Amino acid sequence: MQLTYLGHSCFMLQTAGKTLIFDPFIKSNPLAASISFDALTADYILVSHGHEDHTADLIALAQQTGAKVIANWEIHAWLNKHGVTNTHPMNIGGKWMFDFGTVNMVFAAHSSSMPDGTYGGTAAGFVIESDGKAIYYAGDSALTNDMKIIGAKYMLDAALLPIGDNFTMDYQDACEAALWVNCNHVIAMHFDTFGFIKVNHEQAQAYFTANSKILTLPTIGGTITI
Repeated sequence: MQLTYLGHSCFMLQTAGKTLIFDPFIKSNPLAASISFDALTADYILVSHGHEDHTADLIALAQQTGAKVIANWEIHAWLNKHGVTNTHPMNIGGKWMFDFGTVNMVFAAHSSSMPDGTYGGTAAGFVIESDGKAIYYAGDSALTNDMKIIGAKYMLDAALLPIGDNFTMDYQDACEAALWVNCNHVIAMHFDTFGFIKVNHEQAQAYFTANSKILTLPTIGGTITI
């Protein structure tokens, strides 16, 4: 698996010959100015919830790439009404085998509404099983006991967790979440984009090291091999 950080909570995952993009928020993110949106390609787009900092570029990217959008029922229906019909609806606790592997939709403790105020259903995360690896994308979840179910069910190779606080977990809770999902390697997201979610990198790294966990603070445009 090759994981490229596109800023905020947006990642591009290349696995089993397919390209997946999570929560597209690029053109509206000044920190992601180095990313060429027009050059992006994708086979699938996964959407954790409806907030604008996760869906601002969703319709544009779906139209540009022709990718199939994987999301909950409410976001699927909203997209259909807005002309994006190549969608696959899911809900919490469900899984589906795609041509790259299995997507498991899991609970995220967070709110959800679409940019126009439409109800966005229950916020979600995803466990992706592909190429003999498994990663957990938590979306904007707070620390929740449901993460212990993930730790019991899956052998994760990496966990993508928010660390910015205010709207999501902070890095201390993310470190606890790593324990609960039974994964030593955390790839951080949802940090530094806005003033509300600025993080002290040195303190976060030191906290994880003190708790025998690995924290990767990705750089925008950088790629991580999992």
